[in-house]
Amino acid sequence: MKKTLISLSVAMLGACSQLPDNALLLSLEDQQVAFAANEQGLLIAEKKLDKGSYTFSIGDNAQTCGSNFSLAEDARIKFNRPLKLDDCAGESAIPMRVFKANTYQFTLNPANNELTVKVKPKQSNDFTSTCPVATDSPKVIDVSATFADGTVLRDALSGQQATVSSGKIALQPGANSQGLLLLEPAEQAPKAEFDWDNATVYFVMTDRFYNGNLDNDNSYGRSKDGKHEIGTFHGGDLAGLTKKLDYIESLGVNAIWITSPLEQIHGWVGGGDKGDFKHYGYHGYYHQDWTKLDANMGTEEELRQFVDTAHEKGIRIVWDVVMNHTGYATLADMQEFGFGKLYLSDEEAKKELGENWTDWQPKSGQSWHSFNDYIKYSDDEAWEKWWGKDWIRTDIGDYDAPGYNDRTMSLNFLPDLKTESTQKTGLPNFYRSKETNAKDVQATPSDHLITWLTDWVREYGIDGFRVDTAKHVEMESWAKLKQASNEALAEWKQNNPDKALDDKPFWMTGEVWAHSVVKSPYFDNGFDSIINFEFQGDVAPKALKCFANLDSDFQRYAERINSDSEFNVLSYLSSHDTSLFWASRSRSIDDQMRAANALMLSPGAVQIYYGDEIARDLGVSGSDSHQGTRSDMPWDRITGQREALLKHWQALGDFRLRHPAVAKGQHITHQREGYYAFERRYQDDKILIVYTGE
Repeated sequence: MKKTLISLSVAMLGACSQLPDNALLLSLEDQQVAFAANEQGLLIAEKKLDKGSYTFSIGDNAQTCGSNFSLAEDARIKFNRPLKLDDCAGESAIPMRVFKANTYQFTLNPANNELTVKVKPKQSNDFTSTCPVATDSPKVIDVSATFADGTVLRDALSGQQATVSSGKIALQPGANSQGLLLLEPAEQAPKAEFDWDNATVYFVMTDRFYNGNLDNDNSYGRSKDGKHEIGTFHGGDLAGLTKKLDYIESLGVNAIWITSPLEQIHGWVGGGDKGDFKHYGYHGYYHQDWTKLDANMGTEEELRQFVDTAHEKGIRIVWDVVMNHTGYATLADMQEFGFGKLYLSDEEAKKELGENWTDWQPKSGQSWHSFNDYIKYSDDEAWEKWWGKDWIRTDIGDYDAPGYNDRTMSLNFLPDLKTESTQKTGLPNFYRSKETNAKDVQATPSDHLITWLTDWVREYGIDGFRVDTAKHVEMESWAKLKQASNEALAEWKQNNPDKALDDKPFWMTGEVWAHSVVKSPYFDNGFDSIINFEFQGDVAPKALKCFANLDSDFQRYAERINSDSEFNVLSYLSSHDTSLFWASRSRSIDDQMRAANALMLSPGAVQIYYGDEIARDLGVSGSDSHQGTRSDMPWDRITGQREALLKHWQALGDFRLRHPAVAKGQHITHQREGYYAFERRYQDDKILIVYTGE
């Protein structure tokens, strides 16, 4: 058990002498905490203590009678009850034993010389069961703990200004604020330096965002289905992203996460449980060649223009990467690259499937799954011409069968890449029949993939990766990917000093299903952040009832994230693999604004899913509920209420961009009568958020 001397230096009126007017301090070794009087005249000091034995004393600087205290009746501190003190003691050492690390509160009552020591009560507000009630007149706000008299404050949502006088201002929240005031000094501070810890990331499913080049819409013979187009390519591309960068920038975004633009399987598979739609790899998760761009996404020149233009605006590029699985085998790829085998002869295939097999459509009694009926998956030699046994495990041909754990299982029957293999191999067998930039060298599957991915970083200056299905690949491969990506980005910055935004290292966040705000082993293996799955379902909905209900979560997030420089999360409202908040939770545009408040004022990094800012509607899903979350961006519907919603998101984004304290700061709840308020403070940056009710 450790033993440490605590000295509580207090200034109070004693019976025997006039005490000097000194500051009230709680001192622990070389640390000091201000001692303050509350409204009842009690003197309170707080200190975080580890488990151990301590000795403290209470006295002023002079340590004279009337200001030198010891226990009058007890031998040591007993918690949670008033203890009598002798204020004229010769020996002032007071022993205390702490059995659990916590923040302890020392309360001295100068009226009767009683001391109470207890664990600091958890912060609570007066609005856990009832919310503040809005008034028609401006609310008088006590800002004295945050801003000095004479400071001109601005509400970032309404633009109103007020000058602090006697520690107070009076303001009425704006019309579309949902009762919020975002208070900041009216005098604009210099633009905050970018940091991934307070990133605002805009997640775009490229194919569904904006069509910037009509010429690439039907690459590799891809076609529409003529019905709901649930799983077909819709035309969004890299050129479209470039054309919409001003829009993205207007949201205060400083990073864009795009779905992988790498070459996907050329053909389709049956979509959903029922095979009720034709499903291409429009979403970027059915990889076929990691060294080529998918022609539907655009050219390398268009990629360079997109990255360079974004960088000119101070926006980083985050690329979705997949190392767990490949795309499915399709009729189009079998015919084009000469792998696999049909039950049909050449003449029968032409009659049944057509000149181009990919043009086949289900007949009466069939579904889009029925194309599998024509394929002889048991022909070992024919399927060895596909990836080869060194690369994947699958139930096809003579390949090793998938396992039953996270590392070796087959997700949704997708071929599982053997990233854990130490066996060196050349290129996948069918790469010898296709155009590829992959070099035919001997390396493990993991090393091939890492080389292919980091070549894009080295050539174009990609700033970060969002890792798909992270728990289905061994940690060692992620650590190697991060190290190689760091080296590649550093090389690009050295070769492109006129384009480099800074000298920050490569950034990596990951999808680990159900991960929340806890530090896991991923952070020791290359990850700077993990996607926070709890925010969408467990935290954000609280804001729909009362913004003040978020306080305990905000406090928890700030304490866990901002106390550890090597830990962060990426919180979101909506995603392509869960649901749209607008479709599943929000009942109105006002609700979507409340949700925006929750996300954009949350500690840590945040992710906006394209269209959250304009209440993008759920699309047709068929028998796969996730498909509807990937509907087209409705550019022609940004009018009226949706336009007002967009302006609200833009104001929140600008505020967050100006103030690193929002994401990185200490969260300090201020107990006030009639309204809820919290301060965020990071270095010289401080803001005050006030909720007055609706």
